[in-house]
Amino acid sequence: MCATRRSVSEALWAMCAADSMSMPVHWYYDVNDIRRDFGGWISGFTSPADRHPSSILTLSNTAGSGRTAWAATNRPDVVGNVILHDKLELWKSSSGSLHYHQGLRAGDNTLNILCSLRAARQLVTGRFTDVSQPDAQAAVLSDYVQFLTMPGSHSDTYAESFHRSFFADWQESRPTLPHEALMFAERRSRQKLSSSHPDSQLDAIGCLPMILPFVLLSASANEKRAVSAAVEFVKLTHPHPKVPEYVSIYSRALHAVLGGASVRPQAERALKMLDAWDACQSFIHRAERFAVSSEERLRVHQSAVNHLGLACYTRGALSSMFYLAHQFHDDPRGGILANTNCGGENCNRGAALGALLGAGAAHRGAGVPQEWKDELRDAQEFIPDIMKEMV
Repeated sequence: MCATRRSVSEALWAMCAADSMSMPVHWYYDVNDIRRDFGGWISGFTSPADRHPSSILTLSNTAGSGRTAWAATNRPDVVGNVILHDKLELWKSSSGSLHYHQGLRAGDNTLNILCSLRAARQLVTGRFTDVSQPDAQAAVLSDYVQFLTMPGSHSDTYAESFHRSFFADWQESRPTLPHEALMFAERRSRQKLSSSHPDSQLDAIGCLPMILPFVLLSASANEKRAVSAAVEFVKLTHPHPKVPEYVSIYSRALHAVLGGASVRPQAERALKMLDAWDACQSFIHRAERFAVSSEERLRVHQSAVNHLGLACYTRGALSSMFYLAHQFHDDPRGGILANTNCGGENCNRGAALGALLGAGAAHRGAGVPQEWKDELRDAQEFIPDIMKEMV
């Protein structure tokens, strides 16, 4: 396997590993709850508990993005009627502490990563020579619609705001064919990007998983084409005016690492572009005082992520992700575990981190531990076929 193909492969495996590792403690905003619920820090794949200490699942809007209290209209429920067909009762449960990922088991991936894997499969089986072109976008969108609207297509309980917003608009005309799905998404994107009141819930790091395949499968193309592929697609799923800039920053870093660049200087460059490099300095110097795998060093990383951005909003979450990439530039295993145990929006942050660290490790002849790969059921189903079909 050539260096670029191996880098793409390890990026996919590490994306899946980081997401699955974090899944049971996704949106744990108090890291002490991790130790309490799991008898210590997460060190391997595990199933989620039934209860979640800081869940707001039952406050989430089942008819669109955000929370129920924010909903301005009486639109019909998307959850239960269009997507997540058997999950509505969980969203409307009288218990306010239900886990977001009920139905998933140790080694499973969340909905966003399943969408990412399916996007990659569509792009390689479609034999698109340039994944930035509209026909590639159309194929991915059509498959996305079919996947989310098919009852029983996955086991996750949660779909974040961008899914709910997309299908709240989609349900009016219900386009399914590739060219129809693309026309709908383009029209919707233009409307939302021109709005004077953009949906803040679309400015979230959950924008990154579905653009990852567009960058990975542009690894042999030039940077401009790779970035364009990612940015043009994210406008269709996350039409918020700030998101393209953040996706561009991440895509440039990932594309460079796929080509053999070292992770650490790419992370530093990105942090400077995000105006977060100076804020990282005290945490970097403090972490250096402790042993690499020590509890004290983990506590420093947890403080850094809490300071830079623990929640989903893209700028802060991306800053936290690049901080961890800088600190674990040559240690995918350590970076994935640290990300998990920093809590917060660790699934989508972890997916982006994992892809960077996995891509970088491949150029050193390293990668995701084989014992982890053996436990990743969804990755095992998708990644070998994706790599087999990759041009």
